[in-house]
Amino acid sequence: MGQKRRILIVEDEPLIAMMLEDFLESIGHEVHGVCETLQEAHDAIDGGGFDLAILDVNLKGENVWPAAFRLQEMARPFILATGGHVDPPPPEFAKTPVLAKPYTVDRVRPLVEAAFAE
Repeated sequence: MGQKRRILIVEDEPLIAMMLEDFLESIGHEVHGVCETLQEAHDAIDGGGFDLAILDVNLKGENVWPAAFRLQEMARPFILATGGHVDPPPPEFAKTPVLAKPYTVDRVRPLVEAAFAE
């Protein structure tokens, strides 16, 4: 494994967020925080202190795209997480790594690495 990273999780389902936390910690990373709403995500992004964000594309029916655009403006790497039942991401995120359900540690690890390779 490479360098230990601080990762922000933006996920509105607490059980999924906890699972992602476990996966990330098991592969040697630290969870910076968990956000359940778009507003919490914006606050955390503005606060900084993390190396990567994992963004659920649908937060209680609200698209996460404003947070993704903010991260892109800041040149901060991120991964889009999806259950696959949403519209495709905007074209600006065509090269962004995508974590599709079901989430497994074997899917998370290479995507974290890919996010830093971009």
